[in-house]
Formats: sequence, C-alpha cells, structure tokens
Amino acid sequence: MIKALIARIKQGYRTYPFPKKEPVMPERFKGRHILHHDKCDKCGKCKDACPADAIFFEKEILNIDLGKCVFCGQCQNVCPKDVIEFSKDYRLAAANRDDLLVNDKEKKLAQSLDKQSQRIFGRSLKLRQVSAGGCNACEADTNVLTTLTFDLDRFGIQFVASPRHADGILVTGPVTQNMKEALKKTYDAVPSPKFVIAVGACAISGGIFNDHSEVNNGIEDIKVDLYIPGCPPHPYTILDGLITFLGRR
Repeated sequence: MIKALIARIKQGYRTYPFPKKEPVMPERFKGRHILHHDKCDKCGKCKDACPADAIFFEKEILNIDLGKCVFCGQCQNVCPKDVIEFSKDYRLAAANRDDLLVNDKEKKLAQSLDKQSQRIFGRSLKLRQVSAGGCNACEADTNVLTTLTFDLDRFGIQFVASPRHADGILVTGPVTQNMKEALKKTYDAVPSPKFVIAVGACAISGGIFNDHSEVNNGIEDIKVDLYIPGCPPHPYTILDGLITFLGRR
C-alpha cells in the first residue's frame, strides 16, 4: 500500500488542463474539413468515393455532412485539385442538424443551455449511455472520458446505471431494429426535463448503415439536443461538446 501511494505521488497530477489549455491532437487525427471552393471544378469524384454518401453539391457549392461523414479520407485522396483538406479542429459538436454541414458558410458550434437550464444542470448532469447497436468505437471513446486523463467528473458530468437517475441519454450506434424499442423505453424512463445527445455518425444518421433495412438511420423519432459527429468522435470532441452544452467553456 505504501509503495502504491509513493508511486502515485511521483506520477503527480495527470489530468490534462482542458479546456484552459488546448489539446495537442495526434498526427493522424482528421478534424473539420477545410474546403477550397475556388479550386473545385465539380467533377464529383469526391462524391462518388464517399462510402457514407456525406458529400453533395447544392447550387454548385460543395457540401460535406459531418453527421454522415466517417472521416475515412477517401474524398481527399481522390480529389485531383486538392479541394478537400482535413484540419486538426476537433470542435465539431452542434445544436442543430443543419449546422453539421460544411460548405461556404460560417461554421456554427454547439450552443449552451439557457440560463434556467444551466442553473439546474450546469454543475451536475447525469447521463444514461445507450449503445443502440454500435460497434463499440464511440462507446470506447465515451467511456475513456471517465479516466484520469480527461476526468469527466470534474465538470459534474457522470454516467449512471439507471435512466430514472439520469437527466438525459447519450446514444451511440445506428439504432438497430432490435434496439429501437429499448431506446424508446429508456428515453421514456428519464424524468423531464431531459436531454438527448447523439454521439457518432451512426447515432446521427445511421452512418455507413444509412437506409439499411435493419437500422433506423440513427435517432429519428426523438428530438436531439446535441449532435457530436465523428466515426468515432475523438474524446476531446465529445468532451468539448458536453461542456459547451453546459456553458462551461
């Protein structure tokens, strides 16, 4: 026991000082897209290469839907004009589905709760995590937030075992037919007022399983309060979305 305490003292304070200090993202990390519209000749190669049907043209303007994008990089690889570039910008969460579109308009990040909701939930938010048919990637990057490095608890955010003890649900996965009723029952069990947070492309749109007969294209029948895109989202993307939502950033 003494040796364990000594070792822990030597390790020192291990939690990264986010959000006071911006995180250093790994070299292979792909964040928000940067689109060089002046180079685009609308050849459509990026659209054809996208496995998630996340790319489309509207009034000849290139659009990328972060709610569908799996950040595979195929669009960047096939573009002969280097129109598409991936930045290191991890801040991707949005309050509205339309705000997940990357185009020629200014980006809109997640908005914080109103003052009344911040007063109630700003320092204590309990979430029930629901894996609605996920592959465990989004689940893993959500669970890691409870570790020493990220320390989700310091923001007053905790995952609870029962929806009856929760203030909202955090959903991952494309909502398979087998999980549709279970998700609805979990949502109904959370006392009002309550929040719904969709994490990952699958929960937002169905991801690469979009329009498959065995999935429901993510959360379709329940109002979503916060969208956190990615496949999977980086833990800092999830954490940033949550604390921005609570007005803690």
